[in-house]
Amino acid sequence: MKFYLVSGEKSGDLHGANLANEILKQNKDSKLRGFGGDKMNLEGVEIVKHINQLSIMGFTEVIKNLSVIKRNLNFCKNDIISFNPDAIILIDFPGFNLKIAKFAKEKGIKVFYYISPKVWAWKKSRVELMRKYVDELIVIFPFEVDYFKKEDIKAHYFGNPLSDEIKKETEKLSIDISKSIISILPGSRKQEIKRNLPTMLNIITKFPNYQFVIASTEEMYNLCKQISEGKNVEIVKDQTYTVLKISELSLVTSGTATLEAAMFNVPQLVCYKTDPLTYFLAKIFIRIKWISLVNIIMEKLVVKEFVQSEMTQKNLVSETNNLLSESGKTQILQDYKMLQEKLDSGNVSEKTAKFILENV
Repeated sequence: MKFYLVSGEKSGDLHGANLANEILKQNKDSKLRGFGGDKMNLEGVEIVKHINQLSIMGFTEVIKNLSVIKRNLNFCKNDIISFNPDAIILIDFPGFNLKIAKFAKEKGIKVFYYISPKVWAWKKSRVELMRKYVDELIVIFPFEVDYFKKEDIKAHYFGNPLSDEIKKETEKLSIDISKSIISILPGSRKQEIKRNLPTMLNIITKFPNYQFVIASTEEMYNLCKQISEGKNVEIVKDQTYTVLKISELSLVTSGTATLEAAMFNVPQLVCYKTDPLTYFLAKIFIRIKWISLVNIIMEKLVVKEFVQSEMTQKNLVSETNNLLSESGKTQILQDYKMLQEKLDSGNVSEKTAKFILENV
């Protein structure tokens, strides 16, 4: 059996890798090819376009890179025709992947969509595209099943794959630390790191009894090093889970990392700045109250969010002090426990792979 996988981001590469591993365990003769990163490559996916060439964030950046996106789409379509897969497995990355879904469906190729576009937050117009071009939708949040049912789309939920990932053994931290750690997760994209990391670093001098550690990716290491020059902070590459496991608290750029911090029981501040145009458009079109996945899933304010003008040194210092106190930790950890119970069903990638193999 031949599968073409398309992932365009770090989190998609992680979940795509675990899914690929399970597909090959259950059907060792499967051939896997597609767009992804190092993790998918290590698990047996022949990578034809790396995620480093794909990740573009924000309305302004998309406009600037329209020609690049078009070239990548054309390359993907031609490669799919050349590979002639039995099915396509699209992993998140909706701006790109919904176009590939349409193309594949029109070519008579079965389309699985793993990790649904967040149409409940914005761009509800994508629901119609999903209804027309996606054969099997696999979601990772429990509330999405009911949401899509109301839209006349059957969604399958096997749990959240992060619940499996955090149970794995983590390697030893690559640096020696003698103090308690406050970690900084600045994101995996150049634009978000440039906009968020400088303000995150501004609180370091206020907490001399803690060691600050930036959890960076290999690709963003030099940028993080450049921005943090002269600051009392360590940087580690590709050890996010190791860092979170031993963190007292974390400053997190909004995204999947907010959920990861919660799954590791790390009290967190959610930070986010984007360019003014993207923020203006988001305020118009995004239909949810919060940006953190933790708050969205729990349907209440669990972790405080500091967005745009609210992301100041004063605000971050104040909430950091709160979360380092016993009283500040207690409620957030209780809420994390409820969140984990909602998301953990065990062996998520195994169940997802089994479903895909049985329904090609």
